[in-house]
Amino acid sequence: MKTSIATVSLSGDLKDKLGAIAKAGFDGVEIFENDFLVFDESPRQVGRMVRDHGLEITLFQPFRDFEGMPEPLRGRTFDRAERKFDLMQEMGTDLVLVCSNVSSAAIGGLDRAAADFHELGERAARRGLKVGYEALAWGRHINDHRDAWEIVRRADHPNVGLILDSFHTLSRRIDVNSIRSIPKEKIFIIQLADAPLIDMDLLYWSRHFRNMPGEGDLPVLDFMKAVAATGYDGYLSLEIFNDQFRGGNANAIAVDGRRSLVYLGDQVRRAEPDSALAVPAMPDRAEVQGIEFIEFATSEDETESLVALLHSLGFSLSGRHKSKRVSRYSQGGINILVNADEEGFVYSSYAMHGTSAYAIALKVADAGRAFERALTLEAQSFEQDVPSGELNIPAIRGIGGGLIYLVDDVSELSRIWDVDFLPEAEATSPQEAGLTAIDHLAQTMNSEEMLTAILFYTSIFRMRKTPVIDVIDPAGIVRSQVVENETGTLRITLNGASNRRTLAGHFLAENFGPSVQHVAFATGDIFATASALRANGFRALPISANYYDDVETRFGLASDFVDRMKAENILYDRDEHGEFFQLYSPNYGEGFFFEIVERRSYSGYGSNNAIFRIASQKRQIRPDGLPAAS
Repeated sequence: MKTSIATVSLSGDLKDKLGAIAKAGFDGVEIFENDFLVFDESPRQVGRMVRDHGLEITLFQPFRDFEGMPEPLRGRTFDRAERKFDLMQEMGTDLVLVCSNVSSAAIGGLDRAAADFHELGERAARRGLKVGYEALAWGRHINDHRDAWEIVRRADHPNVGLILDSFHTLSRRIDVNSIRSIPKEKIFIIQLADAPLIDMDLLYWSRHFRNMPGEGDLPVLDFMKAVAATGYDGYLSLEIFNDQFRGGNANAIAVDGRRSLVYLGDQVRRAEPDSALAVPAMPDRAEVQGIEFIEFATSEDETESLVALLHSLGFSLSGRHKSKRVSRYSQGGINILVNADEEGFVYSSYAMHGTSAYAIALKVADAGRAFERALTLEAQSFEQDVPSGELNIPAIRGIGGGLIYLVDDVSELSRIWDVDFLPEAEATSPQEAGLTAIDHLAQTMNSEEMLTAILFYTSIFRMRKTPVIDVIDPAGIVRSQVVENETGTLRITLNGASNRRTLAGHFLAENFGPSVQHVAFATGDIFATASALRANGFRALPISANYYDDVETRFGLASDFVDRMKAENILYDRDEHGEFFQLYSPNYGEGFFFEIVERRSYSGYGSNNAIFRIASQKRQIRPDGLPAAS
């Protein structure tokens, strides 16, 4: 599979974009005309710069408002085309994209358009160039690839072919199977983009909301399976118009783009094994069986307060690491590690973010194969010196720079607690609170990083994304989206902050970057757990009494039942599947917190309760970031 990306997809000037594209591992680049026009180098110098990066110019674009123009406009379009041909030859590329005409002056008619393209093909052939025709979804007369193909077919010129763009086909819900009958030699390039499903003007949707394949809601894989059926073996090129991408980090966006194409190529291989568009075989997406542990980076001074919070939640010391200042606290199937080492990555993480959940370990079927897939999909590996006799656990850098360790039950990694830890118990242990497992994690990030996170998780692990919802904070909106697996053994809520006045934004600013903001534990009996927590000295996050008056009326709950919830500061929600109960800890530091949940066949995350929880949490934080007085 040969990969390309249009320069319009990235931020920066042409030099910055080419550097990012080459670094990400693309084979080619589409030069968008505006990127060239604002760059202060000649076409010949630009071509040399592209080739010096080891790239090929796959396409020059766009050439607009060409076919079906009346005279004298028709003559001028050919004059414009000759000038573009001059530029292309100097730059060193042989393919130009001609998008369907949107001019009010354009005259319809397939034969008229075909005649124009035949003549343009003749002119291109004299220079050894090719012309690709693309149907814009909002084209005046041609807005369907089937009509564009008919024009190319009637033009009947070897130097005139079709350019297919997934967005233009899928946004109009055109049957992708119509692609299967197009001869592969007449498809000059494939452009790919995904997008969220939004009901809006096609042009505005296209220009501002496209994203990488796998980040949106369009059936891009179905489109690709139809392309693969033609035998097409040319470039797959990303053409992404997105406001966030054009203002984001070019290197990060380019990596996302490359990851999206490799992931798509893997999906094509599994659907169409003999396709030339398939990538080499890689392990399947990893099924996560559970979260083996969560590890906190902290300091010797802050360990006491963190451990006190864990004790109040019913966690007891169960072991200490043989060579590091790491303590293991356990309850049910949950393991929490407290790492106060003063060297290495964990110390750097603490120095940057303060006490934080900087690492998680996922139990998968085969850690080695999961690690291999992650690296193939552009994840960064993490390695550190491991003393003799201890396990070398495969790890990758996660979202926000934290770590994801990979363990399993089929290798020596299954013995992590026996090999790396010595058992140890406390003289006086807190009462267990009935916490059984980690229900979900919540990661907070800048809103523009959410698409990266979604693609990262869903391409490496067998997870799916849920629709975006708006979480209401008294100071603004936080975008929230969940990635989860079918079994519920891994659920991650991704929360995108757009201003620092929200609780999520405050956490992000005060902790200097993305991180896990809260960990939710599961219980089978929220009321029994609340009672045990009180016995351990746990102080629940106080919830406004007004909330309980409303929830009783809204759900038609019995008053004595609501009184029980109110006494324990338990929140309630219900969906078509069942009931949900939530209980929160106060803030730890600048907005981190623990949550305890009980699910009774409920599938959501209690988003309706977020505003009440957030309002209470924000009352505990001073404007300068210091905890409010008790």
